[in-house]
Amino acid sequence: MAIDIQKKHGKTLEEAQQVADDLARDLADKFAINYGWDGDTIAFKRKGVSGEIDVTAELVHVRARLGFLLSYLEPAVEKEINRYLDEHFV
Repeated sequence: MAIDIQKKHGKTLEEAQQVADDLARDLADKFAINYGWDGDTIAFKRKGVSGEIDVTAELVHVRARLGFLLSYLEPAVEKEINRYLDEHFV
């Protein structure tokens, strides 16, 4: 199962990176995901889940792969990501 969400924004790169970091922290708290920055990309993972949040000057791109046993979480994770991006990248 895969999640692939893109959202354009009008923020500076630093502002967008801060929002992406806040999103990663929110997902970490809710779904016990570990994450860290690698350049302009946040990589995150836990057993059965991995993905990236790419941040550019115009776009935030979230990709996540859920293993079979966690595929039931896909709607909740996708909903949370969309909610967060809609709230913070208006």
